[in-house]
Amino acid sequence: GVFNFEGGCYAKTIRLSPTAEPEIYGACRTWGTILENVVLDDLRRPDFDDARYTENGRAAYPLHYIPNASDTSRGGQPKNVVMLTADAFGVLPPIARLTPEQAMYHFISGYTAKVAGTEKGVTEPQATFSTCFGAPFMPRHPAVYGEMLRDRLAKTGARCWLVNTGWTGGPYGVGHRMPIAATRAMLRAALSGALDKGTWRTDPCFGLQVPTQVPGVEAKILDPRRTWADPAAYDAQAEKLVGMFIDNFTRFADHVDEAVRAAGPKVPA
Repeated sequence: GVFNFEGGCYAKTIRLSPTAEPEIYGACRTWGTILENVVLDDLRRPDFDDARYTENGRAAYPLHYIPNASDTSRGGQPKNVVMLTADAFGVLPPIARLTPEQAMYHFISGYTAKVAGTEKGVTEPQATFSTCFGAPFMPRHPAVYGEMLRDRLAKTGARCWLVNTGWTGGPYGVGHRMPIAATRAMLRAALSGALDKGTWRTDPCFGLQVPTQVPGVEAKILDPRRTWADPAAYDAQAEKLVGMFIDNFTRFADHVDEAVRAAGPKVPA
C-alpha cells in the first residue's frame, strides 16, 4: 500500500490564500508552525503575499494541524494514482487518464517546470525533465521504478491520472495558472468515479485520454488548444514540447519495451 514516513507537513507560502488553500493557510498561522523566509508585520503576523526578499517562503507544521489527516501515516492500496506536473508551455491538458504504459513513460520522463522559489536563480518557469519526478533520490535505473509502477497498476487495477497545474490560455507570460478550484473539481470527479460516466477524447499530440466534461469546470479548459487566442501558435508550441519529450526519452528507449516507447507523444501528421 501507500505510506508516509515524514511525520509532518511543509508548504510553500508565497501567495497562500485562505480561499484557495484554507487548511494549509490556517495551519501556517497556528502557534508551533515554523516559518522560513516569510515576512512578518509589526504585530508578527505573516504576510504571505510579500516577496520582497524571496518567493521561496516555507512553513513546517504538525500533521494534526490538517483536518482528516491520518495518524497512522498508512493508506492501504490506492484506487487512484495521481502524477502532478506544471506545464509552463500551456500545452498539456489539465487532467488525463493514463494506460499503465503511458504511466510508466511519464513517470520515467518526469516532465514539469521549475518555478520561481524552488531553486536559486530561477525567476520564471523553466521546463525540465526530472526522472521519476525525483531524479537525485533514485539509486537504480529509472526503468526499474517504471516497471514497478506498471506492475502495481496492473496488479491492483488502480487508475493513473496526469494532472497539470501549470498554465492555461497560453504559455508562461501569456496565459495564467490553472485555477485551483478547477483542479480540485477535476480531482474530485476522478477520485469519485464521476468521470467514468462521461465521454473522452484522445489528445492528438500526447495520445492521452481527456474528459470532455467535468462537473463545475468550464469545458474549454479541458481542451488547451481552445483556450489559446491563436490556435496555430498552440500547434507550434505543442510540436516543440513533443520534440522535447522525444529527445529526452532517447536516454531510456533501450531500457523499456516497445509498448512503453509507443506510449509517448508524437508529432501530429
